[in-house]
Amino acid sequence: MLDIVSRSQRGRVCEYSRGEARLSTPCAVGTEPGSPAWISTSEEGRTIHVLGSEAPLERGLLTTASSGMDSEPRSFGPIQVARLPIPEDFTVSPEAEVLVVPNAYELRRDPRRLVDAVIRLREACGFGRLLCMLGIGEPSTAALLVYMGVDILDVSLSRAAGLGGVRLLPEGDVSTGKDESESNERLMLEEMDKVRLFVACDRLRELVDQRSFSSPSSVAALRIFDDVGYAYAEEACSTVGCKFCCNSVQALRRPDLRRYRDRMKAYRKPANKRVLLLLPCSAKKPYHISKSHKAFSSAIHTATHDTLVHEVIVTSPLGVVPRELDFMYPANAYDIPVTGEWKPEEVSMIREMVGDIISQGYDKVVCHLGDDYELVEGLAEMERTVVGDPVSPASLTNLDKALRAATADMEPVDYFVDRNNQFRAVLEFQFGKEAADALMDENTYAIGKFPYWKMVREEGGKKIQMGMMTPERGMVSLTLDGAKVLAELGLNTVEVMDFEMKGSLFAVGVVSADPRIRIGDEAIAVCNGEVRGVGVAMMCGREMADLKRGVAVKIRHKLKRGVPARSSSNPQARRPGGGSHFRPPLPWSSLSTEPGMVTPRTSECIPNEPVLDGSEIP
Repeated sequence: MLDIVSRSQRGRVCEYSRGEARLSTPCAVGTEPGSPAWISTSEEGRTIHVLGSEAPLERGLLTTASSGMDSEPRSFGPIQVARLPIPEDFTVSPEAEVLVVPNAYELRRDPRRLVDAVIRLREACGFGRLLCMLGIGEPSTAALLVYMGVDILDVSLSRAAGLGGVRLLPEGDVSTGKDESESNERLMLEEMDKVRLFVACDRLRELVDQRSFSSPSSVAALRIFDDVGYAYAEEACSTVGCKFCCNSVQALRRPDLRRYRDRMKAYRKPANKRVLLLLPCSAKKPYHISKSHKAFSSAIHTATHDTLVHEVIVTSPLGVVPRELDFMYPANAYDIPVTGEWKPEEVSMIREMVGDIISQGYDKVVCHLGDDYELVEGLAEMERTVVGDPVSPASLTNLDKALRAATADMEPVDYFVDRNNQFRAVLEFQFGKEAADALMDENTYAIGKFPYWKMVREEGGKKIQMGMMTPERGMVSLTLDGAKVLAELGLNTVEVMDFEMKGSLFAVGVVSADPRIRIGDEAIAVCNGEVRGVGVAMMCGREMADLKRGVAVKIRHKLKRGVPARSSSNPQARRPGGGSHFRPPLPWSSLSTEPGMVTPRTSECIPNEPVLDGSEIP
């Protein structure tokens, strides 16, 4: 029985149990009898023991990874042993719970074959089995191997190197000329403890970035994995997350950052934006709550021309972040060293993405980047507004004057239209153009104050709440009515068995799931065409369908049998229009609430997420 306790991209912490016996992974097995997992040695070879089951590791033809000769995988109850090389048509036995590869040592200094082997083995295992690779684990590579998808390593390589007078540290190898076997084994076990901790905190990639510099082969393996293994790694990447650091150029290639940049290629600016304003990033995230961006806001939102201005933050490792997306992951979570120096890879990425934004068509471009102007120099004709510090009084005055002058001959756009267009851009970024068109139709509009915009639809004299931007989560969260729109398009749906939901949806109740669903996405529980619930995906789509244990979707709203999904209309509700109800948006620094806003409250189902109850909109 396998329970996945926590995940960090492809890395995971699992509890594997049989009866009363339990094994926690990731782990490094040793030779101590009686342990949940251990390896014994006899004249006939090695035998692996896992929770009372055992399997010989050297029975049959002893092929090597480079031999080109396939060997027949052997099953011993819940343990299956498969030697490298793995046949192209390799499949794991349906009865197997643990796949063991006893001859992985040859892959130690062959990064490309290592990446290929781990991905193929992990895909063959699926999400519901443990993958054990022996002879390859050491303190400097343990984090990388777990990050790629290996659950169980062993201490044999660490002990063998120690007997040869080599001390294996997480930071690299050191030759001491004395027996280091005991120290190496201890360091390996300590490193596995750190790996489990970083997985539990969903920050494993940061540990991997640090450890990769221990050897050229580790650097190469991570680079290759980020390249050829991107689709495999991205599938397990959450679309929401905690704060993380990007302290190296390699960190720019994280799959969650690459996914963001790929989505930005399809991003289209709000239709009413005619002046592009390039702004620097801030140390505090999201940007709109930082002191510097509150100062910028005081110079931007001085009159009705602000609805024509499209604020775009220029930054590494993301390239560009439109203001309307700055509450979303990963823009709300990253941290990066700021020294004023830019690596060639960063400069190239930023110039390409800023160029893509400019190519969408603006009448004017205003640059408020200060010394970082060199990043965008020559991409378009633009007015520079910074004098010294971007937040100096002179710079802010220049910014105000430049925006007023740039929009002097332009017709102002109503704040209602501006908010609708920005909300639609958010929906398109999160769900795609087809979903944004369906959700934000001619009867739907946005209300409220950024970043707590709500999406409201008028139907038959009723005002129906469809969803809401939730900065605590960094997503647009849907009500049941909003979920129905996506379900009709076949997006983010999870087909479930016919039962009444009492709480979260567990994987055992999942029949099938949209393979495009990622952890953190909106997931819609559907049964026979009826939307039964909507919430946050706790697994990716394929994992929901593969596993039979664990929470698949943390349900926010569920349909109660016999109770209509929509609420009754409010006879006093009125659609926002012109007149005094419409005022220019307050500066980002304002903490007051606009008339017509519903103050968010905390859901009992999703901690720190505003409730979307589908009630009438005042």
